Amino acid sequence: MTNQEYTPISPDNFQNDPDNPQNENEEQDLYEHHRFEVDKGQGLLRIDKYVQGKIENVSRNKIQNTAKAGNILVNDEAVKPNYKVKPGDRISIVMAHPPREIELIPEPIPLNIVYEDEHLVIVNKKAGMVVHPAYGNYTGTLVNALVYHFENLPRQNDEEVKPGLVHRIDKDTSGLLLVAKTELAQTRLAKLFYDRKIDRIYHAIVWGDFEEDEGTITGHIGRSLKNRKVMDVFPEGDYGKQAITHYKVLERFRYVSLVECRLETGRTHQIRAHFKHIRHPLLNDATYGGDQILKGTTYTKYKQFVNNCFKLMPRHALHAKTLGFTHPVSGEYMYFDSALAEDMRQVLDKWRGYAVHRQSE
Repeated sequence: MTNQEYTPISPDNFQNDPDNPQNENEEQDLYEHHRFEVDKGQGLLRIDKYVQGKIENVSRNKIQNTAKAGNILVNDEAVKPNYKVKPGDRISIVMAHPPREIELIPEPIPLNIVYEDEHLVIVNKKAGMVVHPAYGNYTGTLVNALVYHFENLPRQNDEEVKPGLVHRIDKDTSGLLLVAKTELAQTRLAKLFYDRKIDRIYHAIVWGDFEEDEGTITGHIGRSLKNRKVMDVFPEGDYGKQAITHYKVLERFRYVSLVECRLETGRTHQIRAHFKHIRHPLLNDATYGGDQILKGTTYTKYKQFVNNCFKLMPRHALHAKTLGFTHPVSGEYMYFDSALAEDMRQVLDKWRGYAVHRQSE
């Protein structure tokens, strides 16, 4: 069984750890974006050669694959690798981030695979599983499990099959995750995420009730100025990255609510930070203050009820429920829905029972 190459997170690069919230944008180190304007004195030159001279440590084959994916734009139009650049051309490129090398041991970790073809795989991740190998988490990750799974698949062609992350969900978030199997698929999916053309809906249990049935949370998200391990929401300006979360209240249980969240952007801890910002932190989210009893009565029985919910679901109440996107090769729109994780479902049932009991009093 051969080891695989993947992007390591070393101690001196800890700020890029995808499971460490110091990273402001959950997708920022999964792809890279370049912009160039061709100099007035530039002679005619194939764009693959031109770009290779502009970006360090990138192969011509990588550039050609990026063009094949439609991710090299000249004056807002996709071009082929043999396009000849001209003075004044505006070039925009989105490509999968080049990995640094690490030996990653494939591990036979069970996976709940919702869908798979030769280009991509969709996994319903369980809570508690780290997605990406990182400093302190080189084994036991979703990627370790996928490498093992891919090695045991029949080879479709000579193209190398390896996990290509195009987005992430937190360790303690359950639900759907999309992973590319080829460089072409990863490059095209990265462009979809960059252009905000991936449809994602999450379900969350949050503290408190809402006056309105739906709303939108805005505000730049960046590292907290008081605690660098968490994210905070800032007014529009130079700090942080723009973040937009649309929500709809699905059920109300007096002291907590079940909400549907639709992301326009993909910032680290976006839902968790946004709902804390509007004073509705996620239930049992220790990082953002939701592991305390924030709403309800002072009765001992109520405190015991909430603590039982915390024990039943020892993580924040967030599930990546749906995923919709255009297939990177076939062009077909694909849509997937997943059932809530069992611990979150059981906690919801408890709150439903509690709400019915309170109404009958």
